[in-house]
Amino acid sequence: MTDLQRAVLTVVDELVESGAERGVQVAVYRRGELLADVARGVADPETGRPLTSDTPVYATSTGKGVTATLVHVLAERGIVDYDTPIADVWPEFAAHGKEKATVRHALTHATGIPGVPVGTTPEDLCDWDRMCAAVADATPWWEPGTSSGYHPQSYGYILGEVVRRVTGKRVSQVLREELTEPLGVAGELFFGVPGSELGRLARIEEVGPPMELPAETLAQIPFFRVVHGYTAAPLAAMPDAAFSNRADVLGSDIPAGATMTARAVARMYDALLGGELVSPERLRELSSPAVTGVDEVTGAPATWGLGYSIGLTQALPARTLFGMAGSGGTAAFADTATGLSVGVTKNRISAGDFGTVERIAKVVLGLV
Repeated sequence: MTDLQRAVLTVVDELVESGAERGVQVAVYRRGELLADVARGVADPETGRPLTSDTPVYATSTGKGVTATLVHVLAERGIVDYDTPIADVWPEFAAHGKEKATVRHALTHATGIPGVPVGTTPEDLCDWDRMCAAVADATPWWEPGTSSGYHPQSYGYILGEVVRRVTGKRVSQVLREELTEPLGVAGELFFGVPGSELGRLARIEEVGPPMELPAETLAQIPFFRVVHGYTAAPLAAMPDAAFSNRADVLGSDIPAGATMTARAVARMYDALLGGELVSPERLRELSSPAVTGVDEVTGAPATWGLGYSIGLTQALPARTLFGMAGSGGTAAFADTATGLSVGVTKNRISAGDFGTVERIAKVVLGLV
């Protein structure tokens, strides 16, 4: 057992044994070598099924980094270009002044359409054609490219439809053919999970009450005020446990999120760092700050590379980190300074609580 494996195992055991977490996976790669692969706890508290290293976990927006990576692989092959107007491959997207929005704008949350229609339901999110039509017909809230604001759901449909238009294949198929099969993680990283695989997944549960906030609180948070229209409709698509365990959601292509093991997503970031997926020049471009400023939707400072957050959380702000965190407390990232790639998944969620990720990341990066 390596020193890193031992250190990570100590932290994860404490988290699970204390009851802070139900089940946790951590994986760390460097230069193709799996330095740590830890899985502890229970995948499904009703059955007692253990969480193992090959148990996929629904990881919400941690999946945005997977979507971005897929776009970069296609760009590396010359199939798509960052500065191509989206409407060049998806003509309907030009509606209402979006004709100049580019793939680069989509990667940096700058197309100006962060929202989905008020009243959108989980069933709607599972309907690819319906959601892409709604996104294409949306009127931008700012001129594309002039500002940036987090696109929680539309991000996945915009880039996923670009992938479909340039390849002629659904985004889940392209993910399998271009990323997961070549990297040997085809059974551990999905957009739409095949029905035959659903029984393997971890069961998501919430800490305390569901992700529901009173109207007076929502009114103070730009994310909910702008994106969900809290006064007009219930938050039908909040990524709570009920949403995250739905078979239709898990089985559909909703590439603003993904289902994964820590090992699979860490392997993906390691392949980015190691030159298996993109050139060193492209790696520098995608992992460097492209947009910095106050986010138009969240109201918080944000720095984006091409599809990845630069610096992971407020406690992990290093500019050498690029990756994505998910709303329930999962994350995956790479560190260009150390060459480490890290995945952290878990099945007990608490909105915006990244304590577990931060604690593990600090151990891995030697910050404790």
